[in-house]
Amino acid sequence: MLYITILIPKFMYRSRLKGKLDESTLEFLSSISDDFEIVLYDILGSQAHTLMLLENKIITKPEAAKILTALEKLKKKNLSKKSDAEDIHELIESLVIKKAGKEAGGKMHTARSRNDQITLDIRMKIRDDINTVCFCLNEIIGTLITLAEKYHRVVMPLYTHLQQAQVGLFSHFLLAYTDALFRDLDRFYVAYGRVNESPLGAGAVGGTSIPIDRQVTAKMLGFKGLIENSIDATTSRDFAAEYLGDAAILMTNLSRLAEDLIIWSSSEFSFIELSDKFTSTSSVMPQKKNPDVLELIRGRTAQVIGYHVAVLSNLKGLPSGYNRDLQQIKISIWPTSKIIISSLLVINSIFKTMKVNEKKLRQAIDSGYSISLDIAENLVRKGIPFRVAHGIVGQLVQIASTSRKKLSDLSVSEVNRVISNNEISAKDLHKIIQSTTPESSLESRRSQGSSGKHEQQRMIADRKGKIRAYTVGTTKRTNEVRAALEGLNSKVKALIKGRP
Repeated sequence: MLYITILIPKFMYRSRLKGKLDESTLEFLSSISDDFEIVLYDILGSQAHTLMLLENKIITKPEAAKILTALEKLKKKNLSKKSDAEDIHELIESLVIKKAGKEAGGKMHTARSRNDQITLDIRMKIRDDINTVCFCLNEIIGTLITLAEKYHRVVMPLYTHLQQAQVGLFSHFLLAYTDALFRDLDRFYVAYGRVNESPLGAGAVGGTSIPIDRQVTAKMLGFKGLIENSIDATTSRDFAAEYLGDAAILMTNLSRLAEDLIIWSSSEFSFIELSDKFTSTSSVMPQKKNPDVLELIRGRTAQVIGYHVAVLSNLKGLPSGYNRDLQQIKISIWPTSKIIISSLLVINSIFKTMKVNEKKLRQAIDSGYSISLDIAENLVRKGIPFRVAHGIVGQLVQIASTSRKKLSDLSVSEVNRVISNNEISAKDLHKIIQSTTPESSLESRRSQGSSGKHEQQRMIADRKGKIRAYTVGTTKRTNEVRAALEGLNSKVKALIKGRP
């Protein structure tokens, strides 16, 4: 097949337009400074595209070898952000043409567009970031499960409205966030399948008349399939919005977790102590040990939520087909990935190094009235309606609180004051109060998912199996992408070495 070689102007994409862009306009228009996160992906995509052009006899072997040689050299080159190019695609193509010559290098962009290039690069970047996030989530979930095993006998108060509610176990608190993070993991894990589809070869918006094979490039780059419709392939960024949405939910969960640790590390609670490695001090108050790392997680959560909203706002009014507004989406993706990955790493380290003050947790239980519901449920077992039992125990707590006593310190005569309709004798009620302890509460609590001792053991075992399955799956698909790119690299090197 014959293709006409044309002269490549210095400003390649301005064939119709005269001269170069105004300097301030170029600065406004250029995305070069934001594109360096995807340089390698753009090079890999260009290599796969070049090999596909060769396999379909659209370019010759010598031409392909020259292009691939130039691209290989660019992998090792530190590209300057100071450039007249509008974006990384134009910069890389101009450098390839400079090294490979116009006759060969000028053919690299055959049958594709910046429009399918950029969404390809973003998908490859997000694909890698999702796998990294999944590995990080696997790690922190594994840490929480290990700690749950360690602290499955440590009694603590459970809270609603920041008021003591029921007796619980520290393991139950840890498993609560384990399950929330499992849902985060599942969101990213499932989103990967929608990201891992190739748009390459869709062209500008309507495809190409040149006989390319999109399936070949998809396979070489480790994609499982295609974004088939060329308009959808170049226009849609819902996959990016989904990724950022998943990130916003994850950070919201981490922010809640951070808030618990901040409160519990305060001197008023002292339930936990954070390692010095993850705290800061005051410039003037030498006694301070501030949970700054956890506070930054709360702050950066707002940042990630903002990035998600920015992308959705960008997309909501766009017509079909590529629009330059889409360029702004990248600046929300890159920092989001950095924030969520670094947040997961640091919270995992915080959990691994923090100390749990078991004595303080027990004191909090003993000084409160967290066994009140257990007393009421023991009355229910005696045939007393729950609402009546609720009223009886509520009055008992009022008497104990006014007298600044524990429920177990109430006398028979004090207990007798709450009995009005002979529902139960004062002696029997007093006996129930005396026999109801945090330990008896946790031993008798059997409802599925409760903080009872037996449920802790079952849930820990269940979560262990679940995290193993996710780890295997994440490793498998990471290896699949790696194997595909290694295969691409082998093809590139073999062709370069065989160049005449």
